[in-house]
Amino acid sequence: MSASEEQNHLQIVATADGSNTIYNALVGENYHSRNGAHQESRHVFLQQGLQHFISLQQAPPTSISVLEVGLGTGLNFLLTADYCTTQNIHLDYCGIEAYPLSAEMMSQTGYHQYTSAPLWQSFLEHYPASLSAPAGVNDFVTLQTVHSQLQTFTSDKKFNVIYFDAFASAHQPEMWTDEAIAHTISFLKPGGVFVTYAITGNLKRCIKSLGLKVEKAPGAPGKREMLRAIAS
Repeated sequence: MSASEEQNHLQIVATADGSNTIYNALVGENYHSRNGAHQESRHVFLQQGLQHFISLQQAPPTSISVLEVGLGTGLNFLLTADYCTTQNIHLDYCGIEAYPLSAEMMSQTGYHQYTSAPLWQSFLEHYPASLSAPAGVNDFVTLQTVHSQLQTFTSDKKFNVIYFDAFASAHQPEMWTDEAIAHTISFLKPGGVFVTYAITGNLKRCIKSLGLKVEKAPGAPGKREMLRAIAS
């Protein structure tokens, strides 16, 4: 996709907490909640996902692997990478993205204010390379961005934490089918944590049928609840 094509259907918009998101006119959806992009990413994925996984361990882990479905603007990655770097945790991060944004578009989000300056600059520098192979962002963080549809994603790896951050089912119903969820969870390690901003009866039943323990957690602003699941 050329820069002009990208700009034609993507627009930076402000959310309620002052942070920005991107509106995708082709999908008809924002990349984050309009109630607060930063608040949503921090609460749902960093706190209820990564930090919850760490809290379940008998000893603080020295390395963690994360799979994100829908890398999008990179905000979830940046918050996770910043946290792991400050905690001296080695982070192996893989993001699936069917429609990767350009580094130029990401640079306009203003997310530099939520991470360290060196990490922000290194992310923008190494993100293009991560589309071809795992790229070392700093001494603790490796990023791989897989340009793929979820249904065709394959990996020999399994992950400690899965961030499921696809567009809402009203706009991308194919991402929320039983088959898509089962395929995603097949990459989760025993004892791993699956987390998403959504919670529906169908989603809970699907994940329970896969043998995971389903938990309801408080939602981000604008949502009463969200879903978290633990692999046995």
